[in-house]
Amino acid sequence: MATRGTSVGIAVGTPGRIASGAVVASSGDRFGAWVGPLALVLVLAFAALNTCPATAADNAASRVPMPAVAISAPGQCVEDTQFMRRNHMELLKHHRDRTVHEGVRTTQHSLANCVACHASRETGRVTGARDAFCESCHRYAAVKLDCFECHADRAATGIAANAVPPAGAPR
Repeated sequence: MATRGTSVGIAVGTPGRIASGAVVASSGDRFGAWVGPLALVLVLAFAALNTCPATAADNAASRVPMPAVAISAPGQCVEDTQFMRRNHMELLKHHRDRTVHEGVRTTQHSLANCVACHASRETGRVTGARDAFCESCHRYAAVKLDCFECHADRAATGIAANAVPPAGAPR
């Protein structure tokens, strides 16, 4: 037998009495009286917040600012921008493996070629500043940038670029 206020149905009879197998909530049933309207208010509030123009603009803006990278060298990159955003590390690893294991040296996907095109005009580097090409994206994605623990983050220039720096000199 059902208890008062636990089943939903349409019944003809006096409140609180069983009629046609359903229980009719009485006016003293406080739980049933506020659950429906509260659920409706919550659903409407959620829908309003997600469609309000001010809130939609806030959702588009993140707490973490998008990286603003400036490309110093004009022209087209070796690959499409979206492809490079997703796959540059795989290209660099593949190039590294071919260079180290097979002795094949090309410039298309080399780290040195990337640095030569993307180094800042002001600093000549791809790291060292919040808006530096590599560092800004890696900060945004919260990815450790460890390429330059061994490799130069500055573009090589002329014959002096291949020379060994004196002891104690910055690389």
